Amino acid sequence: MDVPGKSLLNVGMASPEEHRVKPRTTIREVASAAGVSIATVSRVLNGRPDVAPATRAAVLRAARDQRFATNRSARALSGGRTGLVGVTLPMVEAEYFAQILSGAAEALHEHDMRVVLSPTLHLHDREVTLLDRLMHGTTDGAVLMLPEESNDELKALQRLGYPFVVVDPRVPLDEGVAAVSASNASGARAAVQHLLSLGHRRIAALTGIPGWLASSERLNGYHSAHAAAGVLADPVLVVEADYSTEGGEAAAAKLLDLPDPPTAVFAFNDNMAVAVLREARRRGLRVPEDLSVVGFDDSQQARIVTPELTSVRQPLAEMGRMAVSLLLRLLENQRVEGLNIELQTRLVVRDSTASPRG
Repeated sequence: MDVPGKSLLNVGMASPEEHRVKPRTTIREVASAAGVSIATVSRVLNGRPDVAPATRAAVLRAARDQRFATNRSARALSGGRTGLVGVTLPMVEAEYFAQILSGAAEALHEHDMRVVLSPTLHLHDREVTLLDRLMHGTTDGAVLMLPEESNDELKALQRLGYPFVVVDPRVPLDEGVAAVSASNASGARAAVQHLLSLGHRRIAALTGIPGWLASSERLNGYHSAHAAAGVLADPVLVVEADYSTEGGEAAAAKLLDLPDPPTAVFAFNDNMAVAVLREARRRGLRVPEDLSVVGFDDSQQARIVTPELTSVRQPLAEMGRMAVSLLLRLLENQRVEGLNIELQTRLVVRDSTASPRG
């Protein structure tokens, strides 16, 4: 194999200067360069959460500048930690999960930890097998996105002493299971209140998969907005779907075929909202002149469709970061107040909503 900048004849003929090995940087030198104590450097390098963000950044910058390298294997042997965290998720390519993964991976990187990625494909047995491998392998803990396991299975995993945090739980969890989610009910309520304020009274809901926590919470928000406005929601306008574009198109067709169709549709995710736009266009309906549409997620496609989609923004990357923060506290055996954390959603109004005609 060629060595850049040297011929094969002189590779072994190094000068005395090249033989001289630079002494390895010590933790004391990193502390001096960052202007902090050795104990603070140690806390940062070991992923401890009790360090101010600015201080952590200064230490990591000093460590890079000083070419300080930690020995992960030695640290694992001495502290029982590997610096590896398992992340299970149904699929990698979906933007929803990719944004959560991005936030989690960035937060782990800041603590000199790495992701062991484990796609589950929404298959329960596959996820159980992956979790068993993660738990008995080299990972310190795990972040579980939309896990297939039941509440009882998660509690059993907890009793085995394996630290984990759930992101976007599929079902309601026991109080002792750490979880991070978005405020689904308040986001849905804001979406419907927006449509009501424009004058819409026949507002349809394309719901998600029955039994999923996000589906039931968003439906609760839909109904509570109607109740607060003194408007009776027509049950015919609530149609089940499955969060997919195909399911959204079928549900939208069912709604638009009604003798008295809705003037607005609130879809429980952006995939289905885009499907409503497509079905409306297929029928010659104009959005928002003939039909207003609101989605949920505020994904990238909400900003590239025509018209641009009004949608409820979820702080997906922040959900990933918060999950890592909780996991680090669990790994340090710290007391965690409020294990079930809801991050605020926000309605982003764009071009797909307007007052109904007449």
